[in-house]
Amino acid sequence: MKVLIVEDEKPASENLIEELQAIDDNIDVVAGCYSVDETVRWLNRNPQPDLILMDIQLSDGLSFNIFKACEVTCPVIFTTAYDKYLTQAFEYSSIDYLLKPISQDKLKNAIRKYKTLRNHFVGSQDHANGYNGNGNGLHAMGDSAYYSGHADRIRSRILVRKGVEFQAVRVEDTGYFFTEHKLIFLVDKDNRKYMAEKSNLSELEEELDKNVFYRANRKYIINANYIKRFKPLERSKISVELTLPVNEEIIISQENAASFKKWIAQS
Repeated sequence: MKVLIVEDEKPASENLIEELQAIDDNIDVVAGCYSVDETVRWLNRNPQPDLILMDIQLSDGLSFNIFKACEVTCPVIFTTAYDKYLTQAFEYSSIDYLLKPISQDKLKNAIRKYKTLRNHFVGSQDHANGYNGNGNGLHAMGDSAYYSGHADRIRSRILVRKGVEFQAVRVEDTGYFFTEHKLIFLVDKDNRKYMAEKSNLSELEEELDKNVFYRANRKYIINANYIKRFKPLERSKISVELTLPVNEEIIISQENAASFKKWIAQS
């Protein structure tokens, strides 16, 4: 397993290397970067590692800037002394958030989580050997599409976060998705709400079965199996009612009304 460490304090970086090697001698720390700029250069010049351990506050700014400057297709474990970045961190491929000082047990649990998620979603040894940005392998856990090739692109499970824990929810058990405050949420058949590990609805929409899920508007993706009824509104709009409670009315625009009726008749 190839790991990149992004940490601007040399003692902390060296400590992480020692702890990782003590946890698993198959872990290969391929590089250590100390700044945003250095990390961006490294990622642009080298294959993506399997995992990144990344401090948030670096010498030249927040590490979130790395994701804006280059593509990161592998999962990230953030390491920081501050808890104020927790929500923001999970918008950037994060599978865990470790507060300093980091104990070996916490680091071990984070590595175990990475391996569990990898093994859970990857069905072949070729996938398990690494990640890439070409759609052929396991992408970043927070911005991922667990598929190999276009034919297998449709998801069967969605990775979600509740508190500090992660779990996989079956797509068929999802009543609807919605976005709020730039985060994506999933509501399951029992009306339980989770934060989905996805950056936007458009990317998520591409990974769902279009015979089952429909992009109702900019805020909602709905499951045909959870539609209770729908009715026409003025100007040819459509109001959709789900079997699950929703805090607001779901409106299909006039432009999409015809496609919605065609979709619901075929789903």
